[in-house]
Amino acid sequence: MAKRVHQPREDAEFDFILGMSPVPVLAYFIGTWPKAVESCRAMDLVVGGIAEEYAGRVTVVRTDMSRCPGATGRYGITGAPSCVLVEEGRTAPLGTGPLAAAEIREFLDGHL
Repeated sequence: MAKRVHQPREDAEFDFILGMSPVPVLAYFIGTWPKAVESCRAMDLVVGGIAEEYAGRVTVVRTDMSRCPGATGRYGITGAPSCVLVEEGRTAPLGTGPLAAAEIREFLDGHL
């Protein structure tokens, strides 16, 4: 995982990162159950590249759904991988399931 991707260990840390970010936050939720692991690993590479490419314009947070159940519930995340853009208290869901880098770029470019 790219150095630019934050990985909170609990909800309080997720909330701290969200509150301290001077730019919008791309919250990328992962699951650790068997059916989710493979697609989440594939998304790790995509999201890591996005974090590098959009450094300074977006903060990327890789969030384990089981470690951050409050954040998971707050944003209505029901499957993994899932992405949500959070900006000044507003959210824009990107989607659930594996996404291509081009899809994420198009989404971010339309919201930043």
